[in-house]
Amino acid sequence: MRPIFFSTGFFFLVAHGVAQAAAATTDGSGALSLAALVGKNSPTVARAEKAALAKLADGHAKIAFPKGKTITVTADAISCRSSNVDITQHACELTFGEKKVQLAGRLAHELYATLLEVGVPPDGAAGTIYAAVSALDCVVDPGEIAQKAGGGAQCKYEPPK
Repeated sequence: MRPIFFSTGFFFLVAHGVAQAAAATTDGSGALSLAALVGKNSPTVARAEKAALAKLADGHAKIAFPKGKTITVTADAISCRSSNVDITQHACELTFGEKKVQLAGRLAHELYATLLEVGVPPDGAAGTIYAAVSALDCVVDPGEIAQKAGGGAQCKYEPPK
């Protein structure tokens, strides 16, 4: 009988699949964009913080914001989909506790593309490609962003539940 040599490769595939299902962290411009897009729709982000996130995302690194204060953006779940058949269709659902926010069109595509940019693995089925996360937790530090050294925004997220 011949020995079977593919068991190590099988282990790699299984381990790789587990790694994709683990929590992830992202920082930099992708994290800032994600925080700004989600924060804009969050019921827990104050109006002044939403305005600050919008300015930062629009390229204004030095903004008026209380020194030493950070902005926290959280969401229980984000699920976006894009059709590869009807290429005009994009939709996202953001869940903040009991509140759900629906995005469509260009705004949904922007969030979908940002999820892909920060490393969320896409998943496809029957003409639709999905990108989803749960337990999103972003922290933005406008003071650190103003230093223009690449820091100041970090997001953590879990795979979808």
